Amino acid sequence: MTAPALTNPFLDALGARTGIRIEFYDPDGSHYGFPTFPYRYAPDNLATRRQLRAEGLRPNGNDPVAQILWRHRKQVRTAHLYRRDLAAAKRHATPAQLAAIGKALQARRTCRHCGQLRDYYIPRSTGACLQCEPGGPR
Repeated sequence: MTAPALTNPFLDALGARTGIRIEFYDPDGSHYGFPTFPYRYAPDNLATRRQLRAEGLRPNGNDPVAQILWRHRKQVRTAHLYRRDLAAAKRHATPAQLAAIGKALQARRTCRHCGQLRDYYIPRSTGACLQCEPGGPR
């Protein structure tokens, strides 16, 4: 199976019609070394990690196949693009993992000094709840 074409027909036609070079449009990777698209002009078969996550998918260990570049406050920002057809469903935590996370979060709310379970996380800097903390309210 070959990879789908990494082009944008609108940007190709615009460049052919006007002769204007779009700054971050490099579908073959000759200028940036990696197929590159401007913000909001990536092909529909590619998605960022965030877009995949919103669809309940993950990159499945595959490397990015292209990138999006755009300018933001005098900086050039990058977002990597992954193929949607190679993405897999997100993994979900098992009941044992969820139980372990619950125990860990409960331990963060239990004071080491008085053993009370608090409604807030105990500050790690002192290791004591606000009542046992030196200089805290009594």
